[in-house]
Amino acid sequence: MSRAGVFVKQVTGYRAFHPSMLPPEPALEFDLEMVRLLSAADQRMARLDGVTSTLPNPDLFVAMYVRQEAVLSSQIEGTQSTLQDVLQFELDAGGEEHPKDVREVVNYVAAMNHGLARLRDLPVSLRLIREIHGVLLENVRGSERTPGEFRRSQNWIGPPGCTLTTATFVPPPPPVMEEALANLEKFFHDESMPILIRCGLAHAQFETIHPFLDGNGRVGRLLITFLLCSRAVLQRPLLYLSYFLKQNRLEYYERLTAVRKQGDWEGWLKFFLRGVAEVSHEATSCARRILALREQHMLLIRDHAEISSTSGLKLLDRLYEQPIITVTLVKQWLESSYGTANKLVRQFVNRSLLTEMTGYERNRRFAYKPYLDLFERTTGEPQEKEEERQITESQGEDARLRSP
Repeated sequence: MSRAGVFVKQVTGYRAFHPSMLPPEPALEFDLEMVRLLSAADQRMARLDGVTSTLPNPDLFVAMYVRQEAVLSSQIEGTQSTLQDVLQFELDAGGEEHPKDVREVVNYVAAMNHGLARLRDLPVSLRLIREIHGVLLENVRGSERTPGEFRRSQNWIGPPGCTLTTATFVPPPPPVMEEALANLEKFFHDESMPILIRCGLAHAQFETIHPFLDGNGRVGRLLITFLLCSRAVLQRPLLYLSYFLKQNRLEYYERLTAVRKQGDWEGWLKFFLRGVAEVSHEATSCARRILALREQHMLLIRDHAEISSTSGLKLLDRLYEQPIITVTLVKQWLESSYGTANKLVRQFVNRSLLTEMTGYERNRRFAYKPYLDLFERTTGEPQEKEEERQITESQGEDARLRSP
């Protein structure tokens, strides 16, 4: 038995994990390293929240951050879709030309937006978690695994072909799971410890409980954002850990395993806080680069008489929300004729603000590449090292999840 719980032999012979309740006992040890990491994470997160208030229209930028998180979180689970795939899918009526798993990413965006909207009148709760799970798995891989409902059967995690007795990890049986979930819901609102410590503990506990037949990893990562936004620590959802977890995937799984087997909550929390600090710093830097880019391109538009400042600046602002466009979309935005929209797009291309993507004469698409490049350096094609891929297959979330 560890501080985090105990592996219990079941009637049929396999061993399932029974998690201890939160907060951990004995209490967490806040040594100098933990205090330093918590302070750094708090400061950098506050800096991120502060720079958000300087953005001219923060909600436009948030839309891109949400898409970025959706791509990265879904890539951890094995999807091959990129940020550009998602943007082009949104531009299409049906998106049939794009990879099938892009729908999983689009669902992630919808689940994030649904959860953030629901937080206005619903606390972070098991009800909210079930709701976002239902949105996440609607009409995609795993949709046959009771979306929006906690599991009623035993599941397990391990490599293809494994059984309950050979699995890498077996979460708690349904009756134990229900008790642990009730405790977790209560812990969401425990004000006796710093919010970041609470987020780290809640995420790890949720992944250990594994209450769904599919989608646990993605819901667990969404949970972090919902907890931070519900406590108004962040005014807008600009902190996402998926990039850090993807880059440190092996250590991520090892830290969760160490919690379960050795009760090493402190080791996990230090890893988690390091991630919060790194991601906050990168997001702050990205926001500042966006501000600089916008200022540079506003000046460019104003300095060139052939571009109408009013229409040009209006189009520029909309590009921060939707950086892949068509002339028809610009026509709708400007409420102008097609000819006027086409002329403005051509002027943007001449000034390297837009780049034509298709090479076609008809049905052309244009990308605001300077802006996309700020995001795509972290959300490009998922290229895993072989050893990382193998670790994912043995310890990852849903593609390897088994249930009878």
